[in-house]
Amino acid sequence: MENENNWKNISDDISDVAKKIKEKVSDQDLVEDIRDSLKETIDNTSEIMKSLLETIESTINDEEIKKDTKKVVVQINNEIANVLKNTRNNILKEGSFEINLEEE
Repeated sequence: MENENNWKNISDDISDVAKKIKEKVSDQDLVEDIRDSLKETIDNTSEIMKSLLETIESTINDEEIKKDTKKVVVQINNEIANVLKNTRNNILKEGSFEINLEEE
């Protein structure tokens, strides 16, 4: 009878370990999906900003307006880069994925 209890306990332990492994793999897949999505977002944003700068360069004739417009776009780009960098750092923290969405 004690032998049966031991096998039941071992079986339960194996089930628990299997569940933990499954959850860990699922969590890792989720983190990988988030990382891939973030990289795609960064790449897309970069292309949009490059395209916007090229459009400004080719369509605005007034040099002062062109210069000021490009300056604003570069500032927006820098702000987006900072947000993405902070987000990336949060994702890469061991066991943490916290994004602060407080209103400014």
